[in-house]
Amino acid sequence: MEQLPKLIDEFLEYLEVERNCSKLTIRDYRHYLDVFQKWFSSTLPDKSIENLDLSIVRKYRVFLSNRADDKGMTLKRVTQNYYVIALRSFLRYLIKNDHKTLEPSRIDLPKTESRSLKFLDKDQVNRLVISIDTSKEEGLRDRAILELLFSTGLRVSELVSLNRDKINLERREFGVIGKGGRARVVFVSDRAAQFLAKYLETREDSFSPLFIRYSGKEISENRGEKMRLTARSIERIVKKYVRAARLPVDATVHTLRHSFATDLLSNGADLRSVQEMLGHKNISTTQIYTHITNKQLRDVHEAFHSGNK
Repeated sequence: MEQLPKLIDEFLEYLEVERNCSKLTIRDYRHYLDVFQKWFSSTLPDKSIENLDLSIVRKYRVFLSNRADDKGMTLKRVTQNYYVIALRSFLRYLIKNDHKTLEPSRIDLPKTESRSLKFLDKDQVNRLVISIDTSKEEGLRDRAILELLFSTGLRVSELVSLNRDKINLERREFGVIGKGGRARVVFVSDRAAQFLAKYLETREDSFSPLFIRYSGKEISENRGEKMRLTARSIERIVKKYVRAARLPVDATVHTLRHSFATDLLSNGADLRSVQEMLGHKNISTTQIYTHITNKQLRDVHEAFHSGNK
């Protein structure tokens, strides 16, 4: 069999070209598989991927359970699973392309503790957005960012890539290319449109990015891309106002995405529509919200539980 690094490169090319995976996904898979390749080559230098069996996989999992992250902490169980999921996907690709190796379905993933879904209710969202001082340009920008996140359920990567010329405030909708290259339309609420319009009225530049930084600003118009806010900056902005509003939830950008979906379902939206608006490939991903928003179950509980009056 060909050398393992070459096969990994071919697999990553397959993800990019044929599966249309995002650059972030490919970067993560490269990291996970590079760790496996280095471990496999150093631990079993006389073996090839053809020799992979369950006993070797068990040894690799022991290695992962003792592996430390960048902060010196051992990897969480859910993180360890990401490494194994990447390995299984790689093996599936190899078998599909007639390479002899371990059947990936034989590698089990241990169950991890289910994490509670964090979201903000309507009152908490209101507390969050009114904590922003909109008397300044930067505050108007931040209010527009938070309103748009809650209105659309955008991922942070989708938000930072937005350009001004793609936003139609008259129709209050625009298209985005999301995870896996999937296109979808998102809709802007009345309140989000109001603050987005106010923010854009303050912009005297011709930079393309919808949301720009104000610190270290330079006038040169060819620096448009360098003015674009990064995903890390957006996360910091959200954290800043979560602290200012003293919310009981340690909310992130993704919490606002959860809040968007939960708000729609709680108010009667159907699951398929929410799946479409979130850009989920499979409805099973969207179903994580139903245990929170299933009004029928709530009504049954209120009607029949003896603890209710």
